[in-house]
Amino acid sequence: MRKVNADQIEEFAWSSPKGKFAGFGRQISEALGRDPLSTDLMKRHPFDVEIMRIPPGKIAYPYHSHSAQWEFYYVLSGNGISRDAQGRHQINAGDAFIYPPGAAHQLINESNDDLRLFVVADNPIGESCHYPDSNKWIVRSPERRLIRSEPLDYFDGEE
Repeated sequence: MRKVNADQIEEFAWSSPKGKFAGFGRQISEALGRDPLSTDLMKRHPFDVEIMRIPPGKIAYPYHSHSAQWEFYYVLSGNGISRDAQGRHQINAGDAFIYPPGAAHQLINESNDDLRLFVVADNPIGESCHYPDSNKWIVRSPERRLIRSEPLDYFDGEE
């Protein structure tokens, strides 16, 4: 059995250059031995688990959808907003919600207290993401690269 105590896992921080997007995470799966860059299923684990903290007035990440990944959220403490195609939804401690592949989403903390969430995501190989607000994509095949592109015919450049 592999075992860790989440309170003893170092919290890492992320922030956009101008500070609009920011948060903190405790990577539970990685503390349990997950290798996020491996394609070996015994090393990458079939799911990713994190405790995420979003400070007051911050947005965790840009509005995005995943091509293959499911994400489950459970609000541990605080309250905030979950934005999706249907609008903005209040989320509070004790709420659980899930976003399937293709469903754009974003988490926002408009309160005066930290918003803490337990996050579980499956871990598909070959995942990509779309950012509708900025019309860009992340492609992981195998490295992670952000791109913008105009639609092309399937056979463009092939003949």
